[in-house]
Amino acid sequence: MKEFKVTYFFDENHYIRRFIYVESQEKAVELIQKERDEYISFIDSRGIYHELNTRGVRVTQISEYHRVDKTKKASGSDKT
Repeated sequence: MKEFKVTYFFDENHYIRRFIYVESQEKAVELIQKERDEYISFIDSRGIYHELNTRGVRVTQISEYHRVDKTKKASGSDKT
């Protein structure tokens, strides 16, 4: 499974972002197209529940996401 970042833009200053796990970008696009003009719900990484009417979305972006493990220190950064 790959992780994809989906960003729903309402205008140039307001957006909601969610992450989905599917096999390919084609599957991600297919999912987002199926959800068009519907209510969707999801819980984000902060544990916040969202309900979104996709009818109000002006632009949707989908991109593969490569999560970085922030718990690991960069090589050599712990040396003084």
